[in-house]
Amino acid sequence: MNTKRVIIIALVAIAVFTVIALPFISSAPERAARAGEQRIAVIYLSGSIQEGAGGFFGAGVTPRYVRSQLERAASDITVRGVVLRIDSPGGSIAASQEIAGMVRDYEKPIVASMADMAASGGYYIAAPCQGIVAQPGTMTGSIGVISTLITTDGLYEMLGIEVETFKSGEHKDMFSRKLTEEERLIMQEISDEAYRQFVNEVAEGRGMSAGEVERLATGQLYLGSQALELGLVDRLGGLEDAIDYLAELNDFDNPVRYEYPPPSVFSQFMDYGYSVLVNLEKALLGPELIMFEMLREGIPPEIRYQVY
Repeated sequence: MNTKRVIIIALVAIAVFTVIALPFISSAPERAARAGEQRIAVIYLSGSIQEGAGGFFGAGVTPRYVRSQLERAASDITVRGVVLRIDSPGGSIAASQEIAGMVRDYEKPIVASMADMAASGGYYIAAPCQGIVAQPGTMTGSIGVISTLITTDGLYEMLGIEVETFKSGEHKDMFSRKLTEEERLIMQEISDEAYRQFVNEVAEGRGMSAGEVERLATGQLYLGSQALELGLVDRLGGLEDAIDYLAELNDFDNPVRYEYPPPSVFSQFMDYGYSVLVNLEKALLGPELIMFEMLREGIPPEIRYQVY
C-alpha cells in the first residue's frame, strides 16, 4: 500500500469518526441537563481587586476576569447557579463597584463563600450576593475608605531636587505637594462620598438600612462568627456549605459542584500584558493620577503600594 493511499484512508477515517462523534460531543451539556445534574459553578476570586492584574499569572481580581467567568457560566445551560469563592483584602473602589454591579444584575443565583479574608472591597463584591457563607475565623467587614497621600518635599530637598510647577487650575497639583486646609477638606469630601457609596451598596445587598450599616462600618475587621451575629453574613461554613446553601435557597434537589478548567498559559500571559499596559498608562499620566488611584484603595498600605 503506497503512502498516498494510506493518507487518504486516514483522512476518511478521521472524517467518519468526526461525523459520528460530533453529535455526542455537542449534545454533552444537554445530556447532562437531562440527567438531572444541577451544576453549581465555583469561581475563585483571589488577590487584590483592581482594573489590571496585580501580579504574574492571575494574582488579582479584575472586572475583566470576573465578567468572562460569569458570562461563561451564564451561557452554560447545565449551570444553575454560581458560588464566588472570595479571598481578597479589597482594592479599588471603582473595580469593586463594577464587579458588585455584575453580581447584582446576574441572571443566575450567586452565593459568596468567604475564605481566609473577604474584607473591604472583598466584602463589597459579596454584599449583593443572594447569600454569604463564611468560616468562623474568616476576616471580613472593614467597611470603610482609607486615603493616604505622600509628601515628597523633604526628600526632594535632601536629594537636591528642585521642582517647578506650571498649572492651570488651583488644585491641579494638590497630589504632588503638601495640601492646604481647603484641599484637605476636598480630600475628606471625596473619602466621605466614597464611604457613602460603600454603605449604600451594603445596605441594599443585605436588606439593611443605611443607619444600621453605618453603625458597623467603622472600618474594623470582624471574624466570620461576629459577622454572623451582626447580619453581615448568613451562615458559617466552607465551600461545600455555600453550595448547599445556594441549593437550599433555590430549591435545587441535585446540586453538583463544577469548576471550569483554569485559563491557558497564553490567556494568562495576555491578561498580564494588559495589566502592565494599564499601570504603565497610569504612570505616564503623572503622579497626581497615581495618588488619586491610591486614594480610591480601601486596602492596607502594603497592598496598595504593591499594586502601584
